[in-house]
Amino acid sequence: MKKAKIYKPNKTAMQSGLGKIDKWILEFKTKDPTRNPLMGWESSSDTYTELKLEFTTKELAITYAKKNKIDFEVIEPKQRKIVKKSYADNFLN
Repeated sequence: MKKAKIYKPNKTAMQSGLGKIDKWILEFKTKDPTRNPLMGWESSSDTYTELKLEFTTKELAITYAKKNKIDFEVIEPKQRKIVKKSYADNFLN
């Protein structure tokens, strides 16, 4: 049985805006990770790990997983805490 995780990706540190983080990703988990004896890299014979499916909503991703009999785990995104800052606060303290 295939296992997958459904999550909403975080923005990278190189981004200042919130673009391109509105998609939900269905990503398969590795079944049998092994270590390559020559280079020491982690490798697997499972090709599903190379597959990432993008969905516009979480419900579409869950529906797809249920329809294709994929065991899944939903990872909810953490809510961003916005702290209001003012330039004047640098001089008031």
